[in-house]
Amino acid sequence: MIIEATGLKGLKSDLAHLDEVTTKLGFVRWQWEYTRATYDFKMEDKASKSVYFLRVNARVESGKLESPYAILFLEEAYIGKETFPHGLDYNSPIPESVLKISNQKLAQLQQLLAD
Repeated sequence: MIIEATGLKGLKSDLAHLDEVTTKLGFVRWQWEYTRATYDFKMEDKASKSVYFLRVNARVESGKLESPYAILFLEEAYIGKETFPHGLDYNSPIPESVLKISNQKLAQLQQLLAD
């Protein structure tokens, strides 16, 4: 599920600042290559005992990843339910409690990147 109105899409940051801010908020940069990175935030819904991941993609505008000076711009934010063994289902319904946490994290990320 793509989260539409986040205000993040198109924001720019250097890699060092983006890594610092996302780590502070509990995101982990898992998937990366020289021109893109994916930041994941893991959430557990205790009622259903399901795990969800809020994911934000970033693409390089200039430089290459692993250079702290690389400039990245953010793309869509989306959320999926963890599936066995290593996947995410983006079409599953997302509980309100998980959506609320996701929206809070995205608002915090937007605020910290705007500072």
